[in-house]
Amino acid sequence: MQQVAMQQPVGGVLGLDFGTTNSVVARAGAPGVSALVDFRGDKATGAVFRSALCFWHDDEVKGGLAHEAGPWAIAEYLDFPQDSRFIQSFKTVAASHLFEHATVFDKRYRFEDLGAMFLARMAAHADGGLNGGAGGGTPARIVVGVPVEFAGFRPDPALARTRYDRMFQSVGTEIHYVYEPLGAAFSYASRLTEPATILVADFGGGTSDFSIVRVAEPGAARRCTPLGSAGVGIAGDRFDYRILDNLVLPMLGKGGRYRSFDKLLDIPLSFFSDFGDWSRLALMRNARTMDALHRLKAAALDPAAVGRMIAVIEGELGYPLYDAVGRLKRQLSTDPAAHFHFKAPGLTIDADVTRADFETWIAPDIARIEDTVDTALARAGTTPDQIDRVFLTGGSSLIPAIRHIFDSRFGPERIATGGELTSIAHGLALIGQEPRIEDWVAAL
Repeated sequence: MQQVAMQQPVGGVLGLDFGTTNSVVARAGAPGVSALVDFRGDKATGAVFRSALCFWHDDEVKGGLAHEAGPWAIAEYLDFPQDSRFIQSFKTVAASHLFEHATVFDKRYRFEDLGAMFLARMAAHADGGLNGGAGGGTPARIVVGVPVEFAGFRPDPALARTRYDRMFQSVGTEIHYVYEPLGAAFSYASRLTEPATILVADFGGGTSDFSIVRVAEPGAARRCTPLGSAGVGIAGDRFDYRILDNLVLPMLGKGGRYRSFDKLLDIPLSFFSDFGDWSRLALMRNARTMDALHRLKAAALDPAAVGRMIAVIEGELGYPLYDAVGRLKRQLSTDPAAHFHFKAPGLTIDADVTRADFETWIAPDIARIEDTVDTALARAGTTPDQIDRVFLTGGSSLIPAIRHIFDSRFGPERIATGGELTSIAHGLALIGQEPRIEDWVAAL
């Protein structure tokens, strides 16, 4: 879509933080003011909307397949796990050429199909809040957050742009894409009362992104000037997978062997990589895969372990398993040790885990995040001592190993936090009020 300079938009602005794990919308009408859009209903969780979809058969629906999104998708899946298909974190495949479509029951959905369905249900649960600008009506401008670096193997931002354009084409006519940490920077800048050079670190579910912004004094004609950005496809989902890989997958046969004629072979790692990719894990319960696993179980030296993997897939235990992993990760952010407990038909896991264990597992990821911070500083032409404030946002910013990166480089006195799940949407809506929106648009 063509990006054009405009005066202050009439009709309001929507800032949409379409996240890997959660999505948030803010609406701006009056200059310099934005407010979160709340979702309504018995399953609503305020302004935070889970980035998830659930599908199930329903003969009364056109096409025979119904779907829901957000917390309603989670509730439907938990009520009927065997008869539904649950998809989450689909943003992580936006820039991937390896992903062409997801097969849900007997239907194929492209990324933009999933995205459009997600947005439609999101809008419905907002009672029109996504479609209404100030005073109602279609918003004049929609600003969508995008990561500095998309997740996945060799991500293609141009492909992501094409898919996003198709996903959002029914939402509004003037769509702009802005790097997510710049949204958080604009939100944080509204708190400052004096000029400063700030580093914003945004830790999402799929990516970690960093932007450096120079903030002028309040009332300046141009309050914020972006200096440089960098990102890496490592964040909360990767940390979850590290826990799963070290704590759970060995119990499901990873590292085990099976007998093939007169040879002993390693169990293929492809079975276990599927546990880290929603587009494969959610769809492993098919006749071909299950037949292969049952044959593998018969030949495995530890058939009970492969049996537990079969139980996870047949029991549709992916969501509750990852939910337990997420709880452990959050507890280790506040406590030096935690107990992991998971119990379901065919699988019981009890283990004590220390924060030191977890930090050892994620050490390679932390190193890459540190390198990316260096890249952002270099692109901005700044050094750590020239940064006046550091603003940490996103759920993974609460992990002590993440916080240590910034405490050690910049000093704890320069660190600020807050609005971990909502600051980006707020800032995107405020950026949408800028008369020169093209100054903020991401180069996709």
